[in-house]
Amino acid sequence: MAAAPLRVLACGDVEGRLEAIFGRVRAIQAKSGRFDMLLCVGNFFGSTSEAEWAEYRTGAKKAPIPTYVLGANNQDTLSYFPDVSGCELAENITYLGRRGVYSGCSGLQIAYLSGTEAQEQPAPAHSFSAKDVAELKTSLLSTPNFRGVDILLTSPWPRDVGTFANSAGEIDTKKCGSKLVSDLAASLKPRYHFAALEKAYYERLPYRNHMVLQETPQHVTRFIALADVGNTSKKKYLYAFSIVPMSSMDPAELVKQPQDVTENPYRKLRKEAPKSKAPLCAEEEPACQFFFDLNKHQGKKRPSDGRERGDSQPKQAKKPPQPTGPCWFCLASPEVEKHLVVSIGTHCYLALAKGGLSPDHVLILPIGHYQSVVDLSSEVLEEVTKYKAALKEFFRSKGKRYVLFERNYRSQHLQLQVVPVPLDLCTSEDIKEAFIAQAQEQQIELLEIPEHSDIAQVAQPGTPYFYVELDTGEKLFHRIRGRFPLQFGRCV
Repeated sequence: MAAAPLRVLACGDVEGRLEAIFGRVRAIQAKSGRFDMLLCVGNFFGSTSEAEWAEYRTGAKKAPIPTYVLGANNQDTLSYFPDVSGCELAENITYLGRRGVYSGCSGLQIAYLSGTEAQEQPAPAHSFSAKDVAELKTSLLSTPNFRGVDILLTSPWPRDVGTFANSAGEIDTKKCGSKLVSDLAASLKPRYHFAALEKAYYERLPYRNHMVLQETPQHVTRFIALADVGNTSKKKYLYAFSIVPMSSMDPAELVKQPQDVTENPYRKLRKEAPKSKAPLCAEEEPACQFFFDLNKHQGKKRPSDGRERGDSQPKQAKKPPQPTGPCWFCLASPEVEKHLVVSIGTHCYLALAKGGLSPDHVLILPIGHYQSVVDLSSEVLEEVTKYKAALKEFFRSKGKRYVLFERNYRSQHLQLQVVPVPLDLCTSEDIKEAFIAQAQEQQIELLEIPEHSDIAQVAQPGTPYFYVELDTGEKLFHRIRGRFPLQFGRCV
């Protein structure tokens, strides 16, 4: 018999507004029935907490539901948390502690990390360090058959959580939040991850925790950031949900993938992290690759990082490798036929195809030397995505849809072929069927991969492959293991 689900409430920054949050909880319970617990992320106490808090601390008032809170995020509220390992602050109000795992009698596992990421060493009492994150990860990952935790509570957002997902509104997820929290979330694979501090509500599309076609399917993660209690903008600060502990769930039910699931936002971040000791310099480097800099040695942009110009190894994580010979597509190369260039971005450019299948057959190409989409840095990949969106909008305005394909086989420089097809000529389904039928004729196995997945999930760098993407988001993939017809995409 399946376990009964737990009914849980999560809230953002309370900032000392205890009557406001507990009054709201009482109203919800009066209308919808009793909840099992309230989980608070962000600042539970504020600068004006003392008067309201005194009534709860002395027992004059009582929280209406078991309430679990994270620790201080600043020096001003440290005094409210007398024991770093966690303690009961008042009846029904428990401080979880600096970091750890709370396991209820139901089997629900809640991992938590208090404070903000330390910007100095030693870390202040209201901050966490890389060591704190490593020790929390080790304590869980070392347990036999670890699959993930049910809930992760942190005050800061994870950095880059918005990658591959719906917009976070006014919050820039590439600059906001903590990379250590991103690393923690990627390792612990929570089913729900709650955070606050940004005074904004953001419910991200769920993301997967496995690589499609390469790893056994795992459960998805839902990230929810909550606003501050009682905010005047009416942003959501309280979130209600039901959850059956992972330990009590049928494995097949646990790993079901919702239709709107996306690629994991932290996968590329984790892949790049060990390769580069100075990830913040990535944005400085591609500027030297524009063709207007043909007379400058690319190394001249580098002295500020303290490395010798002759040492090419440390650059590989962030800077594309140089071609072994002349390359017809590196924009800084004399071989590029620049009269075909249509548009130049920061990391990519658009060019008409030489010998195109139609007059508006174009190529999306990286400015620097990358062999395939799988090799692209996150900055270049983001600009490729922008070019695709712009082309889709442009071609639709002309009564056309596009087909995009890439052949990473006997090619030196990434070329994304974008071929427009009149809308009244065929549907996306017709195009998809044409690729599949032609592949079957030539004994080529084309696999369909999920809409929100990333090509890096199914192919490692250096793997030969052929890849098709329709403007509907549908994708087809073939891993090349032997010979492959070079003109397959053009023929279809």
